[in-house]
Amino acid sequence: MRGTAVVTGACGGVGAATCALLAERGLDVVGIDVLPGADLTVDITDGPATGRALAAHLADRPVVALVNNAAVQVVASLEGHDDATWDRVIDVNVGAAHRLTRQLARSLRTHGGAVVNVSSVHAGASTAGMAAYAASKAALLAYTRVAALELAPEVRVNAVLPGAVRTAMFEAGLERFADDDATRLAAVDRLVSRTPLARVAEPEEIARVIAFLLDNEQSSFVTGTTLVADGGVTARLASE
Repeated sequence: MRGTAVVTGACGGVGAATCALLAERGLDVVGIDVLPGADLTVDITDGPATGRALAAHLADRPVVALVNNAAVQVVASLEGHDDATWDRVIDVNVGAAHRLTRQLARSLRTHGGAVVNVSSVHAGASTAGMAAYAASKAALLAYTRVAALELAPEVRVNAVLPGAVRTAMFEAGLERFADDDATRLAAVDRLVSRTPLARVAEPEEIARVIAFLLDNEQSSFVTGTTLVADGGVTARLASE
């Protein structure tokens, strides 16, 4: 693979692992995050600022890959999802993916690129307290299908649905079970016991799935679809 890859959420677990792997495979990687340390430190919900930063930073660099990975997760009851909270989650997790795809579409078309949207198993089956997050990840799947149709045949667009991955977001999400370490560890043990592969994924494992979907040789006839990387969790009947 040659050219420039743009990765959002670059300072998080999956984002950082993806940036490292794509760079290792020969891509010029531009990582975006609201946190310091990224190649571009910008709030991707600020469309004009993000647009200006990308235009200045990318200049004539050929963008061949886009990974819409940035996400926020809020654990709250339905009543706790006030308008500002809801709007923030939807805008980061879905709106920003659209804005970046739209802005980079011309270069992706020109260079026969690929887009990977990082959704979640919560798009299909979720749990209490995850209303905004689950809704945003489900919306991202619908967006993936439409984008794949509109950008074909030059650009492939797919989504990956990770299950539990050992990241800061995963650790924060455990707070919905309890706020003490012992109960959180018990929650992880329970999750692992119900996962056919009997463990939580590492960020590098999801990065390899993303890289596969970006590779125009390995996944050349794959577009508009989803690849679930959840250790087999969603294969199990909930009633089992």
